Amino acid sequence: MSEKAVTRDEIRAMRRSYGDVGLETLPDDPFESFALWLKQAHENTVIVEANAMVLSTLSSDSQINTRTVLLKDISNGGFTFFTNYESRKAHAIDLNPHVSLLFPWYVMERQISISGIAEKISEQESDDYFATRPWGSQIGAWASPQSSPLASRAELEQRYEGASQKWPEGSVVPRPPHWGGYRVTPLNIEFWQGRYSRLHDRLRYERDNTTADWELNRYYP
Repeated sequence: MSEKAVTRDEIRAMRRSYGDVGLETLPDDPFESFALWLKQAHENTVIVEANAMVLSTLSSDSQINTRTVLLKDISNGGFTFFTNYESRKAHAIDLNPHVSLLFPWYVMERQISISGIAEKISEQESDDYFATRPWGSQIGAWASPQSSPLASRAELEQRYEGASQKWPEGSVVPRPPHWGGYRVTPLNIEFWQGRYSRLHDRLRYERDNTTADWELNRYYP
């Protein structure tokens, strides 16, 4: 017998009280603050991938799409991730480079939300990172025309097998020309800390453009 679906009352009863640890202030540099929180999340043994972030984009038909990607670098004033340049996310960024990122560290009663401008990094940067990927991930980048329709799992496995025969394990796998990185240069970065009675702390770094100085402001929860 199948289990009964969760009820509306059960959903409404899903709540927890957050802790008393507050967020009084943060360093002047938002990247310093981010690096500290990321380190603390990484050291938390319950969090599986502290660098996992939700990327939201706006498509050509004005639909918001979200997916999880992995942060791979914090440098040159931005947050870098890698993907297939022919994927749905990449096409959306080509049309509208304004994106948002979200790091939801629920177990720590924290989240960081970021809004900014995404642009491709240099081919050299993409080459350098691709060379550090495990062999299987490199082959997977060749095997998968990401976001394209797929007839069956077998088709994907066949493509993977074909690429693995072309570049056997231990050989140098070149970076696919359709694969590389994006750097998101932030316009605002909000640090959220859960507090008791839903009196959460929200501190947001803000600026009008990607070259302006940062302002740090506190907001009502």
